[in-house]
Formats: sequence, C-alpha cells, structure tokens
Amino acid sequence: MTISNKKAYFEYNIEDKYIAGLVLTGTEIKSLRAGKASFNDSYCVFFKGELFVKSLHIAEYYFGSIYNHPPLQERKLLLHKKELRKLENKIKEKGYTIVPLKIFITSKGLAKMEIGLGKGKKIYDKRETIKSRESDRDIKRKYGV
Repeated sequence: MTISNKKAYFEYNIEDKYIAGLVLTGTEIKSLRAGKASFNDSYCVFFKGELFVKSLHIAEYYFGSIYNHPPLQERKLLLHKKELRKLENKIKEKGYTIVPLKIFITSKGLAKMEIGLGKGKKIYDKRETIKSRESDRDIKRKYGV
C-alpha cells in the first residue's frame, strides 16, 4: 500500500531522496493502512534539530473512539543524525525545501515516508514538464509502447 504525492514532482526538481520513519499513534496507522491520507500542501520543517512534517492530512479512523487523533497534526520524522545535519545545512541554502513524496508500509508493518530535497521549479520548467509528458503519451498511443 503506497500513497504518492504526484504534485511534488511537478512543483519541484527532486535532487536527493531519503526514507524516514514516521511517529504515529494507533488510530493514525490504522487509517494509513486504509489509504486515508492526503499530501495537500504538506511540507517538512526543522524544529530544535528534529524534522517534522506539517499539514499532512491523515483522516480520522472511522472505528476510533474518543482517543481518535486530530487529522492535521505535526508528525515527527525519524532519520539518522548525519542525515538530519546534512538536510538542515542544505535547507539553509536559498530555494531548497524538503517535500514528502510518498508514504508506504514496510513488510514489518512500519510506516515510512520517502522525502525529497528539492528546488522549486519556475513556470517555464513546469510547461516543459507538461510538454514532455504529452509527447510521451502521444508516442505510446501511436506505437503502443
């Protein structure tokens, strides 16, 4: 089960990718396994040397009780210290940001998030992406590749 952020590849040029663990509560992981998550405007931010993902919407678990989680809370990401330091130094450079790319469940049952270090695309870059996508689609239609 994988939930992807397709908009991130359109909005950013992704340079590096990292796999980070997610700190979740019980109802959050149950909701994720049901595929009830959305990446709308989500981003990663550093706070006191730790990495958090903001505005990641994980829907409330339908069968949850009063202990259900709030859908839009900050969630901590788990990375090695070396990776955190490297990312924090890159973020200080102009134009770089950390965006969540996808959430998946491992074979052990752990929730992981793939994050990417990216630079925002300009409008002309986005047009170029659309053009190449449409030309690829036309070629596949014509030749059945």
